[in-house]
Amino acid sequence: MQRADQNAVADSEFDRRTADWYIDKLIQILVFIGGISAIVFIVGIFVFITKEGFSFVFGSFDFVEFFTSPYWEPSDEDAPEYGILSMIAGTASVTGLAMVVAIPFSLGAAIYIGEFATGKTRETLKILVELLAAIPSVVWGFIGLSIMNPLIIEFFDVPVGLTVLNAGVILGLMAAPIMTSIAEDALKAVPDRYREAAEALGATRWQVIFKVVLPAAKNGLLGAVLLGVGRGFGETMAVLMATGHSVNIPDSIFDSVRALTATIAAELGETAVGSDHYGVLFTIGIFLFLITFIINLTADLIVRGIRKG
Repeated sequence: MQRADQNAVADSEFDRRTADWYIDKLIQILVFIGGISAIVFIVGIFVFITKEGFSFVFGSFDFVEFFTSPYWEPSDEDAPEYGILSMIAGTASVTGLAMVVAIPFSLGAAIYIGEFATGKTRETLKILVELLAAIPSVVWGFIGLSIMNPLIIEFFDVPVGLTVLNAGVILGLMAAPIMTSIAEDALKAVPDRYREAAEALGATRWQVIFKVVLPAAKNGLLGAVLLGVGRGFGETMAVLMATGHSVNIPDSIFDSVRALTATIAAELGETAVGSDHYGVLFTIGIFLFLITFIINLTADLIVRGIRKG
């Protein structure tokens, strides 16, 4: 009787271990599928936009005009022009100003969270940063349209507030949370012995931060900036709503511009499928995909190196 009970217990434990094994395998398969699906989606997106854009690239595409002409007149039936120089300038100017806004904010926040805040204060601030990153871009666009626009008109006495300044500030605030998070990781990756050695030599807290911690974390901070630049180049809705959507090479931060992403969003729904206009929009998409992919890949490699170190 006792042996039968022992056998029953052993069988029960074996069944439980078998069930756990199957559950583990199922979880592994699901995780593997999730990881592979991300790669498949990226490849699929690239194949799709490339397929749609190739008809224009191998047809009436003029490489020199495309990248050097500031004139964008795709709907002109007599002499359509497909120059994206003004849109590249608009995208670059907005992204550049956004980095001017975002870098001080994100670096300051990362230093405070990583080097000064403790306990509940640190956790609360990290949650707030994550919540800021979760705000939809259309909400930021409404802020630029309804709040920043009249403020810029009033304070700077300009006729229009939908400008590089407006979009740059909005985009900088959008990019700051993710830059803060990555920058904080970079600061935390600096070994404590660096700080302790500097303090043992009589360095103040700020001297430790500026002369020891920041130089040691420079690669991670560069990765944070690159991720912010990638966010700036790839943003659509907020930029569309805050820039004024004017094809123009800006002379100042008070000029209205048009971004590459905003052009695709605004015009794709109004073009005939298979037309040159349709093809050139997908060609812009290919260009944007490659630029953002290179920027984000570079930033990711830098950040991975920091986290492994």
